[in-house]
Amino acid sequence: MRWWRTKWLVLALPLLLAVAMLTLDYCFPLDLTRGSTLSPELLDASGRVLNLRAATDGAIRLVTMPDAVGSDVVPLLLAREDHRFWSMPGVDVLALVRAAVQLLHSGRIVSGGSTITMQVARLLEPHPRTLLGKLHDMLRALQLEAHLSKSEILKLYLTLAPMGGNVEGVRAASLLYFGCEPAALTRSQAALLVSLPQSPSRRRPDRHPEVAWRAASRVLVAADDNAPVVATPVARPNLPVAARYLAQHLNGRTASTIDADLQTSVESLAQREISWLGPDTDVAALVIRNRDRAILGYLGGARFFAPAGQVDMVRRPRSPGSALKPFIYAMAFEQGLATPDTLVDDTALRLGDYGPRDFDRAERGPITAAEALRQSLNRPAVRLLAGVGVARFAGMLRDGGAVLHLPRGGTASAALALGGLGISLYDLAAIYADLDDGGRIMPLRLLTAETPARHSPALFGAQAAGAVAEILRRQPLPPGIVVNAGHPVAYKTGTSYGYRDAWAAGFTPNYTVAVWVGRRNNTPLPGATGRDVAAPILFDIFALLPPEDPIGDRASGNPVTPLAPSLRRMSQRPVLRMLFPPANSELALDFSTPIDLQAAGGTPPYRWSADGQPLASTVWTPNGPGFAHLAVIDRAGQSAQADVRLVAP
Repeated sequence: MRWWRTKWLVLALPLLLAVAMLTLDYCFPLDLTRGSTLSPELLDASGRVLNLRAATDGAIRLVTMPDAVGSDVVPLLLAREDHRFWSMPGVDVLALVRAAVQLLHSGRIVSGGSTITMQVARLLEPHPRTLLGKLHDMLRALQLEAHLSKSEILKLYLTLAPMGGNVEGVRAASLLYFGCEPAALTRSQAALLVSLPQSPSRRRPDRHPEVAWRAASRVLVAADDNAPVVATPVARPNLPVAARYLAQHLNGRTASTIDADLQTSVESLAQREISWLGPDTDVAALVIRNRDRAILGYLGGARFFAPAGQVDMVRRPRSPGSALKPFIYAMAFEQGLATPDTLVDDTALRLGDYGPRDFDRAERGPITAAEALRQSLNRPAVRLLAGVGVARFAGMLRDGGAVLHLPRGGTASAALALGGLGISLYDLAAIYADLDDGGRIMPLRLLTAETPARHSPALFGAQAAGAVAEILRRQPLPPGIVVNAGHPVAYKTGTSYGYRDAWAAGFTPNYTVAVWVGRRNNTPLPGATGRDVAAPILFDIFALLPPEDPIGDRASGNPVTPLAPSLRRMSQRPVLRMLFPPANSELALDFSTPIDLQAAGGTPPYRWSADGQPLASTVWTPNGPGFAHLAVIDRAGQSAQADVRLVAP
């Protein structure tokens, strides 16, 4: 009878053990949160890392797949840490017994008994290295083996292994220490990364390279590789920070359409520009490839750490000034209200309480529509908008995907022709790309996973779009820019009321570029016009783009010959510009009040004169009403001049 009880106990023991394990597994489920808490990562179109931020727990951690680390990392890891990984169920009893015997015999740890799976258990739930902790790791290892495949366990180790500081995982360490993906590591570099988790602080390669490379040689010996370690330079782990404004909109691992080289060049250009544009002035820009509307460059600003610097000025609505005028003319051409050669009236105009004037306050009388657009005259644009219909014009912009921000409580009015609304640089660039594409609408693409959309209904016909594009190609160049006459850059500028926003948008057969210059707090930038400060940046960005491809003209089907990137500044030195007062302006003022003269660019210090008489400082007190001639000269001899009219208020 006793024999039968013993037999049943022996038979029931595995069942009881299984029930106990299932109960523990249910009551204490695996927590894989750390393995999925990853650093937000932004990639460019070719897979290069543009921007990398810390995960929510402060670690730089990137998922690392076993099949993406080349042919050296995994074999070296298993040879050094767990050569029976593929056959052991998470706990290597023989290794634990050997480690215990060695500890008792020598009084110190000679070899560890932890398997890769046990190390993953500790990485998922960090705890002190005690006997109780080791038991915890063993139980969790069995649990991991029951729920995950060997490849999934290996992926967790390669993702979570400590690599010094807040860097975790093989891929993060490879990118930050060696500047390459794990698949491109040399065998010596792979051995170094395999050795790091055992002592990540003492072997950190950017701080203790000699110690790190000695540890790497021991990894090679463990793998029966007697080849000498080939030490290579190790970088300090600085995070890639390009495209900050775009990255802050995204989470996880995001593959974008951005071109990394172009992005960094545009950011460097913007940093150079703000150094002379004046305090608190910022620059935003967008670069688009026309054929599929892929965004190649995205600059939300150049002062990320300034007050309100995290506000993305690509997405922020601002007044576009005259930048929307080409679309008024395109609609007028489409509706038969005018052609480029039609004479339009540039004389005094009054629409109720609204009486627009041109920038120079002159009246030209009859002038062709093409010349009125090239000169960005206000009254002809307002007259054409009245003929087109304000509501219809606003509807056309919305059909193109633009979000219009009207004054609070206001409705669309004739002021739309001169910037009486808010629109983002993103939306402005999109409709300019549509204008280049014969007026056909296609949304912008930012992610490589997005399929290029098919063309939806057009803003207007290809003939009207082509006529406007040809007018814009014949625009006078901004100051300081030279260009090959064959390069087909069509562009338009805009300046909002009170010099708060300066804009430039333009396109070639292959690319569209849009630029905004201003201050984030919406305070004026006296004298800064789109033509003077935004257009030169626009042309500098076009100069960064590759030569034009021999593509067919989408509107007419005519072939376009390849074009060289011939846009450039006349000088590497920023052109000297007089910001205030602007040329041909009219100033209403009390003549006892001095005027603060402002210039930018060139090489300071500046020397000023009024009507040929040198001024002792940048403060000028006019003698009375009438015309005045102002001039400024920089240290290198560049000069800028302006004629202004002074009137009593």
